Amino acid sequence: MRIPFDSLCLNAVVHELKSFIGAKVQKVVQPESTTVALGLYGRGEGHLLISCDPVFARVHFVTKRHRNAQPGCGFCLQLRSHLEGGFVADVRQIGFDRILEIDVNGAKGPRRLVTELMGKHSNIILLGADSRVIASAKAVGPGKSRRVVLPGRPYERPPFDAKPPIWAAQEGDDLREYEGASPFLCGLIEEGRLTANEVGRLVETGDYHPVLVRGSGAYPVPLPGSQAKASLSVALEIHYEQAIQEHRANQLRQSLIGQLNRVLIAREAAINDLEQAADAARRAASLQMQGELIITYGSGLLPGAQELKTLDYEGRPIAIPLNGNLDFKENANRLFEKAWRAKLAASGVKEQLQRLREDRNAVLSMLAEIDAAMTLNALEEIAERARNSRWLHVQAAPSKNKEERPYQGHKIKELLGPGGWRVLYGETATANDYLTTKVARPNDLWFHVRSAVSAHVVIQTSNHPEKVPREAILFAAKTAAMHSPSKHSRLVPVDYTLKKYVRKPRGSGAGFVIYDHEKTIDVSPSEN
Repeated sequence: MRIPFDSLCLNAVVHELKSFIGAKVQKVVQPESTTVALGLYGRGEGHLLISCDPVFARVHFVTKRHRNAQPGCGFCLQLRSHLEGGFVADVRQIGFDRILEIDVNGAKGPRRLVTELMGKHSNIILLGADSRVIASAKAVGPGKSRRVVLPGRPYERPPFDAKPPIWAAQEGDDLREYEGASPFLCGLIEEGRLTANEVGRLVETGDYHPVLVRGSGAYPVPLPGSQAKASLSVALEIHYEQAIQEHRANQLRQSLIGQLNRVLIAREAAINDLEQAADAARRAASLQMQGELIITYGSGLLPGAQELKTLDYEGRPIAIPLNGNLDFKENANRLFEKAWRAKLAASGVKEQLQRLREDRNAVLSMLAEIDAAMTLNALEEIAERARNSRWLHVQAAPSKNKEERPYQGHKIKELLGPGGWRVLYGETATANDYLTTKVARPNDLWFHVRSAVSAHVVIQTSNHPEKVPREAILFAAKTAAMHSPSKHSRLVPVDYTLKKYVRKPRGSGAGFVIYDHEKTIDVSPSEN
């Protein structure tokens, strides 16, 4: 059972807030983008929290002093400029709806703070004396709604149909046709726990008996399994502190599980590829021997032969399958090439397999930790370790405006390489120039096909090129080969060096550079 912050909750908070009419607005802070807190000082001191969060929209007093986590936010600056030092002149709920208005008389004249608590459409809006919008927590342009909320525009209340309040309902009426009739409140009335007349009396007198239902929420009237609290604000603060932590923990948990499962799939695929390479490497000697036997005894084969039967080097019978469309030399060369490729693939396979298996086991262990984690703090600590292991990838949303695009609009692509290493490459000569001269840092690894045209490819190393694993280097080298005229070749040599050893001669054409201290690695683009 989830208890909402509905019209009855807002009315109970308004009754609490009315005791602060005449109070001074001492301080305004914005702890989150959708939340503000007003420090009020009158006959007592109070801290009013107002949130237009799409999930946790609410208004209530809090005991905790919030810090201003959005110091440069324009909305917060406007609130401080217009409200701080002013005095609360009036507080009201509009009808029996989820709209709160607080009037403040300040040095710049009368101002009105409007809070609309309508789920994902919730908003906090500051109005001037002429009822025009000065600022709002969420800007609403004409492309989003017919009711525009932008600075300088006249404020319009939400276009709700006029309805009588719920306490005007008679027995047998459809409660949904009345103002303030949340499904939860309607359920209480239909179950006989509350009558429509009692709702009207509570709204008029403020004689509420607030309660907290652990794990469900807070409400201004008694509920089964509830605990009585001194005020609804006290109950709401306790509930939302826990609910928001749980919500954020669940969001972080799902995000971590999704990203780590993708890493796990990548590691499993890489391990499978390397195991195949290791298996092929074990067959390299046999393939070499078969090719040599074909060269030795194949000259006597009839054209179109499908098999060569002979003895191996230890005198055991062996049948070597042949391609009938090839002569014996071509069949032998085919086997020699397979043996050579198998030996090439075997280079460093054992070490890579061990590293990848350790990585996979670490990911599995972290997934188990996530499943067992009970608090947001524990999940945040796990997320930090995952980031340090380069298992989490955050991709910025693309911008529609060219001037706001990454890399000044140059066509530079980003890839996520093995181990989470970020790999960049240019799609044009000017993009290659920009990538090499403006984006790459001195200790990033830089790749280019040897003595040929290709994309410039960069692995961003965060100043630790020694930590880049061989599989990430192979990935970047294949990327360079795949973005070159040699992409259909059987084997392509690719040079790589630190970016600090790459220089662009003055006056040279776009994409032209010279480099030294390079190493060369042979890759097969067709295997990418």
